[in-house]
Amino acid sequence: MKKSQIRTVGLAVFLLLLGVSCQDSLQFNDSKKPSNLAETSQTSTVSGTSTTSSSSSSLPHTNITELDLPVQVAYELSTYDCSNNPGPKITFSGLAATAGFGVRTIFRNNMVGTHEHVEESAVDVSLQPNGSQIVIPKQPVLGGVGGNPFIWIQFVNEQGQAVTGEIFIGRCVQGYTFKGAQSVAENAQGTTKYTVSGCENSPGPNITFEAGLSMAGLNARIIFRNNDNKVGGPHEATATISSDLSVIPSGSSWTFPKQPVLGGVGGNPWIWTQFLNGSGAPVSGEILLGRCEQLSKAL
Repeated sequence: MKKSQIRTVGLAVFLLLLGVSCQDSLQFNDSKKPSNLAETSQTSTVSGTSTTSSSSSSLPHTNITELDLPVQVAYELSTYDCSNNPGPKITFSGLAATAGFGVRTIFRNNMVGTHEHVEESAVDVSLQPNGSQIVIPKQPVLGGVGGNPFIWIQFVNEQGQAVTGEIFIGRCVQGYTFKGAQSVAENAQGTTKYTVSGCENSPGPNITFEAGLSMAGLNARIIFRNNDNKVGGPHEATATISSDLSVIPSGSSWTFPKQPVLGGVGGNPWIWTQFLNGSGAPVSGEILLGRCEQLSKAL
């Protein structure tokens, strides 16, 4: 092989090796660049709701749909015109007293279950006192089985499912008013929306929250029978007619404006929230919001 040919082959090999080296260098440099997706898709989950921490709409919030908040119902059934035709005339009215509503914010310097000492502070804010009243307007009871029927009352949820047994009232008597009281199970939906800042050691974090409460709905079912034996008497067929009346309309709701949370454990605590009734007893489990500094940067 001539010298000129050897030089040509050598130059080609050199250029080939130089191209491979440059390509490897470019791939290495690309692998060092941060992914835009990794930069912008940091997410945190609060009570099953995923929020993006880089978004201004990612305020820490909770939404619990199965809060057990029973109500005390005091009711009146007024009867008149118990003749056979067109049947008895009855009105229903009363008051429903709620169990109240509140929010607890819990601060801990460590997660529970670690081997480190856990310092804890809890702040309760009462939003609705126990016994807050809802007026049940006077409503006519439509229906009846004629004559002088026996009357029961039963409380049902918005889906028509019984939440109490049947309560025997008595027999329709001209101009008589039956009065009663009953504790009734009622489900509610509770929400909170927190704002967090100032996670320094002193004076501690600055936290406020807004809250909401919505009732699932409760009805009273008035039942008429011509026999006081629900399975039928020995000589008489039993006719049953019922009528449902509103006690707490479905979706009855309250909103509570921004409330300050005073207290904490200093530093950068972990923060939980919990729903309470008006007496301060928990009606939900503790819900982890996150660590103070992380939450403040999510705003």
